[in-house]
Amino acid sequence: MTHIKIEKDKQIGTFPDNWKFCVGSGRIGLALQKEYIDALTYVQQHIGFKYLRAHGLLHDDVGIYREDIVGNTVQPFYNFTYIDRIYDTFLELGIRPFVEIGFMPSKLASGTQTIFYWRGNVTPPSDYNKWEKLIKAVVKHFIERYGEKEVEQWPFEIWNEPNLSGFWKDANQAEYFKLYEVTVKAIKEVDENIKVGGPAICGGGEHWIDDFLNFCYKNNVPVDFVTRHSYTAKTPEYTPHFAYHDVNPIDYMIREFREVRNQVKNSPFPNLPIHITEYNSSYNPLCPIHDTPFNAAYLARVLSEGGDYVDSFSYWTFSDVFEEADVPRSIFHGGFGLVAFNNIPKPVFHMFTFFNAMGKKILYRDEHILVTQREDGSIAIVAWNEVMSKDAEQEREYKLEIPVEFEDVFIKQKLIDENHGNPWKTWIDMGRPRFPSKEQIKTLKEVAQPYITTWRMKANNGYITFNIKLGKNAVALYELSKIKDETPTYIGLDDSKIPGY
Repeated sequence: MTHIKIEKDKQIGTFPDNWKFCVGSGRIGLALQKEYIDALTYVQQHIGFKYLRAHGLLHDDVGIYREDIVGNTVQPFYNFTYIDRIYDTFLELGIRPFVEIGFMPSKLASGTQTIFYWRGNVTPPSDYNKWEKLIKAVVKHFIERYGEKEVEQWPFEIWNEPNLSGFWKDANQAEYFKLYEVTVKAIKEVDENIKVGGPAICGGGEHWIDDFLNFCYKNNVPVDFVTRHSYTAKTPEYTPHFAYHDVNPIDYMIREFREVRNQVKNSPFPNLPIHITEYNSSYNPLCPIHDTPFNAAYLARVLSEGGDYVDSFSYWTFSDVFEEADVPRSIFHGGFGLVAFNNIPKPVFHMFTFFNAMGKKILYRDEHILVTQREDGSIAIVAWNEVMSKDAEQEREYKLEIPVEFEDVFIKQKLIDENHGNPWKTWIDMGRPRFPSKEQIKTLKEVAQPYITTWRMKANNGYITFNIKLGKNAVALYELSKIKDETPTYIGLDDSKIPGY
């Protein structure tokens, strides 16, 4: 058992909320689906992310770039019918776009290479002059519709993972730098106050960040922030319906965050903000790890410590409405989402809501627990126990001595683990129905909620002392608040007269 006694009136740091600065999404055209918006509404009600990032802004299904043939002349036509509907809805839900510029419209593409089931074109533009005009038209339209003050709050990220040949033809660095330069200058020509960045690399290729920042410095190309992605999965084992990953210890991701901070610090732009615009355990949308309590316990430390090194880190993704690997074949299929289909929250969703309950003052933090104090003096604690292997210790125990500002204390515990808040387990118990009945969906929603228990205690010399035990892959939230006891106001109160009391 680990014994933790926190000193009175001691704050060791401030807990930032940059873990909820942004969240990822399936391609932006999916926002035209009802279930996508239902899921986003649910997530916003319970967590409240500030920004949403998605692929496919310029993909054909959003329809922004079209061409008309008038006589013998090809005339570009910019169609904002769908993107207006999508961004209007985002803003109504209190979430702004983190604009990812990509992929290439087919009419403007220099080649036919695509990625994903939905065939995002990953080739450079066939005509950079047309590309430049398209970018200017898009930005001008956003400003005309939403106003300069609003659009200037939207970060613009150029492309996605150009260091990987699947996402950018031949992973051609020089061609990406050209695309970036043309694009950023087009955006800045419309509004110099819009923040633009890149290179959104993923998996190795760390030299890309150095090369990118040196290119921008030497060529006087604007750059306002740096982006990269972070996943901890090892080489997968593929089956027709799944990808199975082992993962590195979570230190791997924390180290990547720290290393990119050092890279930027030692660059010609040492003070640039850093946004991790994608992170998760596995990078595959068919990996069952995403549906499990382990994923919640495993990633909890990232939410606790990630803000020490980067300005934001965006969970990939908020919903299983996602089609990179074809239309999902079952309700649980290893999707990235915080919530499964039918708005069934996964364990990782509740882990996020637990961190949403944290206060600003950090009273204590280690690799498995975060203790904070809120402005009203109440205490919020989140603790987790990821079990990496069958041979590892299965339980984690603490004795906590917590300073409180009040004598009578109400304690509320919320718990998710293998047996609580784990709809994936219940789905397995049901026989893994691909397309559950309405009654089965109702059951899955019922079991998807955390286990809640409450009790009360009296402080002793300004401290509350209690023990907690975390089972395999558990994440728990403890909230300690002041009791205003009105029991004496009930005349004739005698609970012993209640049968069965």
